[in-house]
Amino acid sequence: MADLYETLGVVRGATADEIKKAYRRRARELHPDTNPDPEAESQFKEVARAYEVLSDPQQRQRYDQFGEAGIGGNGAGGGSPFDAAGGFGDIFDAFFGGGGGFGSARGGRPSGPARGPDLEAVATVEFHEAVFGCQSDVNVRTAIACEVCEATGAAPGSSIETCGECGGSGQVRRMRQSILGQVVTAGPCTACDASGQRIAQKCDECGGEGRRIVEKTYTVDIPAGVDTGSTLRLTGRGAVGARGGGAGDLYVHVEVRPHPRFDRVGNDLLHDLQLTVAQAALGTHIDFETLDGTEDLVVPAGTQPGRVFRLRGRGVPHVDGRGRGDLLVTAAVTVPTKLSDEQEDLLRRFAESRGEQIIPADEGLFAKIKSAFK
Repeated sequence: MADLYETLGVVRGATADEIKKAYRRRARELHPDTNPDPEAESQFKEVARAYEVLSDPQQRQRYDQFGEAGIGGNGAGGGSPFDAAGGFGDIFDAFFGGGGGFGSARGGRPSGPARGPDLEAVATVEFHEAVFGCQSDVNVRTAIACEVCEATGAAPGSSIETCGECGGSGQVRRMRQSILGQVVTAGPCTACDASGQRIAQKCDECGGEGRRIVEKTYTVDIPAGVDTGSTLRLTGRGAVGARGGGAGDLYVHVEVRPHPRFDRVGNDLLHDLQLTVAQAALGTHIDFETLDGTEDLVVPAGTQPGRVFRLRGRGVPHVDGRGRGDLLVTAAVTVPTKLSDEQEDLLRRFAESRGEQIIPADEGLFAKIKSAFK
């Protein structure tokens, strides 16, 4: 739905006089009697509606704060039905943000009790649980149908009557005088809070809301392959609407705890494998622990730092179930910082046999003595 200020062609901070001038200008351009364009009539109606809202200080304030929901875009109209619940509405306003309403109108026709709000929750899972899938419990504060009144909002034995003000439509028509003549608009009925019904005696349990707030736990199926930032939608697990309105949805945001050994990039897992100089030079077999179990990782002789060993299919499953990523193991050679005399002698003889240039043993000793006096 277009922004009302854009419809009139004014900025949000426009004065009342600027709004009136913009409306007159747009109305003259789009009036069906002077504009043959087939789209002009619908645009003219949009302009008239925008002016009706923005020319009324109270409606304009509600629109600036809540958008279409504040002026009946989803049935809330000028006031929230929660406010008529004798204080019960304040709880819902604080929890759900207020202005929920339960009689939305689309194309001028009531659509019955409004659907309840969507809810959000966070599921924190371990790394391996996110890789292979799991179930996780999430707690939400939500609204459920009142069992006492069976979601009607009426006390047991009390009658529910059709609203005489709107005839059960949830809307009333108003006639306004404009510079182009009389304009008829439809808005939510304030007598019945746009529900089309009047309750003789409200339910004591829910205060006429037809719902009550509870703490609820849902068990969520976490599919294999999800990652932090993934959001799961549980249709119909949100809060129910007032007086028999349908339930919204529950959106569960997944957070995955990090793994102590593996980093995840997409569907691949990364790991830096620490090798000694001898292991890299002579080769070795390593019992490498993957998420699927232990595998024999063969490190061939002469392995250079940075070499990547790819274990195919040992990464993270694709969420759509089509295969898995890989486990990429990168060789990192660890150089010893302390050597015994025997080990140093062996390395020196090894270097000499290869003709490698190294620091002489006496120079190394002199350097040690010199550093001791610093």
